[in-house]
Amino acid sequence: MASQSPEDEDYMDAFMDKFKTEKYEGGFNEDTWEEEIEKIPMFMKKVPTEIDPEKNPDLACLQAMIYDEDRPPEDQAKTYKDDGNYYFKEKKYKQAVASYTEGLKKKCSNQEVNAILYTNRAAAQFHLGNHRSALNDVIVARKLKPDHLKAFVRGVLCHIELKNFSEAVQWCDNGLKIDPKEKQLLELRTKADKLKRAKERDARKARLKEKKQLSEKEVLLRAIKLYFEDVEREEMYQINAGHTLLQVLQHKRYFVRNGTPSFIVLVRSSPFLKQYLTGRNVHIVK
Repeated sequence: MASQSPEDEDYMDAFMDKFKTEKYEGGFNEDTWEEEIEKIPMFMKKVPTEIDPEKNPDLACLQAMIYDEDRPPEDQAKTYKDDGNYYFKEKKYKQAVASYTEGLKKKCSNQEVNAILYTNRAAAQFHLGNHRSALNDVIVARKLKPDHLKAFVRGVLCHIELKNFSEAVQWCDNGLKIDPKEKQLLELRTKADKLKRAKERDARKARLKEKKQLSEKEVLLRAIKLYFEDVEREEMYQINAGHTLLQVLQHKRYFVRNGTPSFIVLVRSSPFLKQYLTGRNVHIVK
């Protein structure tokens, strides 16, 4: 280490003696020193969302250096990735999505960085409830980095939210081929498979219920006959069960009375039906 010259020592002595008679200006206030020190970029606990160059000139200068467009695309992409991670940690998911998107716009040649940007953006989209967008991002991430297990995990979570349980199981199986002991994928596979079986069981029940209802409807339709009456001509018209209400209402001899369509329902092959239709002129509506 080079020794100080006598001139340097004399200068320092004079500089220190100055504080004995003059109060230093520009120091921290005793009452507000904590607030003041947090305004220094190095000691900031939280970075302002919008930086005013007049209020925070030092921070504005650092921002200009960090987001310098002349820096390599990969460095810029990593900067936006770090920004996105900060916003994600603070649960500011919209800002996180915006930061990751800006990073992707840099189109850096490092595919691993791009894969992480897509995967992280998917995580932010997931927390915003945009499960389809999140899934699209992890699909791209897998293409860029086929062994990226975080992409598999987040893809499975998206499929579960979208109720694509079979696809969720398949994604788990594909990820477990890379790492058979990946704990989160093993747990998610168990969950997805359970939900898949429950969905299939509910679908079977719904089909059986629908089949039963159709069967009951067919039995009912076979048991009755439908008619409408032409009062003026004292004639009856038999309606086919396949006719819609609109088709019947459009019939030239059907008239709505008192604002309400009316029909006559009779039990097929019943004594009353035979007795009721005796002597009446009955037409079949085609």
